[in-house]
Amino acid sequence: MLKMDSHIHSEYSPDSSSKIDDIIKKAKIENIDVIAISDHNTVDGTDEVVKKTRNTDILAIPSIEISSTDGHIIGFGCEENVASNLTPEETIDKIHDLGGIAIIPHPYCFYRHGLLHKRDYKDLKFDAIETKNARFIVGYCNRKAKNLSKKENVPSLGASDAHYWKFVGDCYSLVDSQKDIDSILKAILKNKVEAHGKGTSNILLSKYLFEKNIQKKFD
Repeated sequence: MLKMDSHIHSEYSPDSSSKIDDIIKKAKIENIDVIAISDHNTVDGTDEVVKKTRNTDILAIPSIEISSTDGHIIGFGCEENVASNLTPEETIDKIHDLGGIAIIPHPYCFYRHGLLHKRDYKDLKFDAIETKNARFIVGYCNRKAKNLSKKENVPSLGASDAHYWKFVGDCYSLVDSQKDIDSILKAILKNKVEAHGKGTSNILLSKYLFEKNIQKKFD
């Protein structure tokens, strides 16, 4: 089984300042086999992490978190940018055209652009959902996603959604797969994946947000 964190943000996202080198360092500490830099509307972070992990034990999978008109969708396995502000249907089609799989992150989290907060899942041809996203307060949205996964046999992923490198690996997936991109994508589609991990400490998250948004103004 491979340990994978499929949703990490780097300094190429407007709401993160994490360096790729720090993300890789934390992934090694957490014994993570597979990572994906899923930055907002850009694959620039993916390009860098793929190059920097090429001769290491960590496999980096190209990825991007796309802002559709109704919520966020991860293009897992996409090496190219996908335009933002397309409909969810158009976004998912673009992801599939690029050979990726469409993952719905934090699907029911209304304050973080959760797609299934606005749209009926039955109308969308996505491939997997996050049922353990580490950035939660009470866990209701994760539980609702887990219930959907069980009811409809939708592949279930865990991911840190780390906007600060120290939170990498808080949630993760175990994937029953060979360690290459194509095998991992196929394993997810076949539901050979399990969601694991814990929520990011709200105390540490608050401290990070304070230092990022308030303290730096006085530096």
